Amino acid sequence: MTSDNSVQVSVLGLGAMGSALAGALVKAGYATTVWNRSPGKADGLVAQGAKGADTAGEAVRAGRVVIACLLDHASVHEVLDPLTHELAGRTLINVTTTTPEQSRKLAAWAADAGIAYLDGGIMAVPPMIGGPGSSILYSGSAEVFHQYKPLLDLWGTSTYFGEDAGLASLYDLALLAGMYVMFAGFVHGAAMVAPAGVTASEFAAMAAPWLTAMTGGFQGFAEVIDGGDYTVEGQQSLAFSDLGDILTASADQGISTEVIGMVQNLIRRQIDAGHGTEGFARIIESIKQPV
Repeated sequence: MTSDNSVQVSVLGLGAMGSALAGALVKAGYATTVWNRSPGKADGLVAQGAKGADTAGEAVRAGRVVIACLLDHASVHEVLDPLTHELAGRTLINVTTTTPEQSRKLAAWAADAGIAYLDGGIMAVPPMIGGPGSSILYSGSAEVFHQYKPLLDLWGTSTYFGEDAGLASLYDLALLAGMYVMFAGFVHGAAMVAPAGVTASEFAAMAAPWLTAMTGGFQGFAEVIDGGDYTVEGQQSLAFSDLGDILTASADQGISTEVIGMVQNLIRRQIDAGHGTEGFARIIESIKQPV
C-alpha cells in the first residue's frame, strides 16, 4: 500500500469538484499536474504548488495515477480516447458522474488498453472534500483501491464495493435519488406554506429536525422490504397513508401537486390491487413494476 506522497498524480478537469480534489492532493504534498479544457482554471492551483499542463496528453504523461473528473461519460471518452496508448500501464481513477453501465463500459475499455481502472462516486459537495462528512464510493480494481487508499482517503471516507465497476455508480445514483426526492418534498412544503406568509427559512427550521427524525424509519422499512412481508403488525397501512388531504391542501394553496401526486400514484396502485391494509413499504412493488 502506498503510504507516502511520492506518487505523481495528474488531475483532468478543474471544475469546482476537480479543483477541490486537486487542491487536497497539493496540500498533502503530492506532485500534482493539473489540466482543464478552458484556460485559466489551473492558475489558483499552480499558485499553491501544482504544475499546469497545456494539454491532456502532457498531464497524462506526467502522472502515474490519472484522476478524471470531467463533465460526463462522453467527455471522458472525448478526452481519453486519443490518449489510450499514453494511459497504458498507468492507473485511471474516474470520479466523473456516469451511469453503472457507462462505468462498466469504461472499465472494459481500460482493461483492453492495459489501464488499471477504478471508478468512484463522490458523495460530497466541493467544500466538503477533505473534511467531515465527505464520502467517496469506489468499485473496480481492488488492487488500485488498496494501493492508493491513503491518497483516496485525503478526499473523504473511502468505501470499496467490489470488482464490478458499476457498483459505485449504482450506490451513488441511488443515494442521490433519495436525496433529490427528499429535497423536492421540502420545496413542496415550503411552497405550501408560502401563501400563508411563512418564509422558506422559517419552514426549514421546522422541517430539518422533523425529516432528520423520520430517517430513523429507514431501517424498519428495509427489514420489511428484505423480508417481503408487508402485513407485519405495526406498519402504517397504505390506506391510512393516502395523501388525498395533502393534495387537496396543495391545490387550495394554488401550487402544483406533481411532487405529492407522484407518491400518491404509487400508493393508489397498490391499494387498487387489493393491498390497502398492507404497509407503506409496499410501494416498492409499484416502483419495481413501472406502468
